[in-house]
Amino acid sequence: MQYVGGNRLQLLKNGAQYFPALVAALDAARAEAFLETYIYADDETGARVTDALVRAASRGVRVHLLLDGFGARDFAPHFRRALRAAGAEILVFRPEMRLLRLRRGRLRRMHRKLACIDGMVAFIGGINIIDDYLPPRYDYAVRIEGPLVHEVRATTLRLWTQVSWATLGHRLRPPAAAEMPPLPCGTQRAALVVRDSLRHRSDIEDAYLELIGKARVEVIIASAYFFPGRQFRRALRAAASRGVRVRLLLQGRIEYALLYYASRALYGSLLDAGIEIHEYYESFLHAKVAVFDRGFACVGSSNIDPFSLLCAREANVFIDDAGFAAELHRSLEEAMRVGARALPARQWHRQPIWLRLREWIGYGIARLALSLFGFERYH
Repeated sequence: MQYVGGNRLQLLKNGAQYFPALVAALDAARAEAFLETYIYADDETGARVTDALVRAASRGVRVHLLLDGFGARDFAPHFRRALRAAGAEILVFRPEMRLLRLRRGRLRRMHRKLACIDGMVAFIGGINIIDDYLPPRYDYAVRIEGPLVHEVRATTLRLWTQVSWATLGHRLRPPAAAEMPPLPCGTQRAALVVRDSLRHRSDIEDAYLELIGKARVEVIIASAYFFPGRQFRRALRAAASRGVRVRLLLQGRIEYALLYYASRALYGSLLDAGIEIHEYYESFLHAKVAVFDRGFACVGSSNIDPFSLLCAREANVFIDDAGFAAELHRSLEEAMRVGARALPARQWHRQPIWLRLREWIGYGIARLALSLFGFERYH
């Protein structure tokens, strides 16, 4: 990780904080706006963001919207018409094709949730363009100002150009790159870490493993979908064995049954190692964040599962700042105290046999799927 200093970072919790900040930045745009999202729903939030993009494009801002071909396969035609009429450009990452549905390449999605406006303000996190209230989907993003925005912009421009070439040569004229990064405007150090299938295949997982390996007091990880490989599980157990308090905030509600039960099949060995597991029930957990020794933090789009760590394009920000880490730590502590339930190891091992059977069936199916796609060695 290459940390960049001189930044000002703002932690944003849920869509209630994220979407007003995103729309305000789009309304202030003067030259260009990039937006990448996995899901773009036809709902109130989708209309709100679309209206902001249309307003920006109508006043001459170069608007670039990159959608995933699977997650946003139902992108509303009326949104598309309004954006194109205003002059915005829309590209689709790996459009969904029926003939490829059973191929491993179908799993290589663009899972990033990222925005960059005028090369001066950027947003990275796990929040899709979708209504997330009643009850709010528990998630985070980070607003970035300062020199790190230059790296975010370069990353978005690089992917936009790659997708342009891949779509039969359409839209081959990307905007000119900003010559200089923004001036320092704060004191926070942060690193942009991405995952792709070329030069950065394991960067996000490696960053997690590095910080877990260096932890001496505490590690808190919140992950919506948790199905880590053996190396990640070994790192967590090793941290617990040297006296680090390791706490996992994981999904309590059933959203995707197979992954839910497969994940729970791993709980026994983690609990036996002294790792605390808290299941979040207040709403659906969608966060992908972590705090290490209350000095380092991570906010991004990557879950701790094979889809995120082995297949999808992801973007996370790792922050070296005690103030930011403390704020995220307090928020996670509150979530565990108010919206989650801890799993005692004794109670876990006393659960009925029919519940254990369901979990191990789910685990077996998940392992079979991993082997079919060539990922069995990872797990």
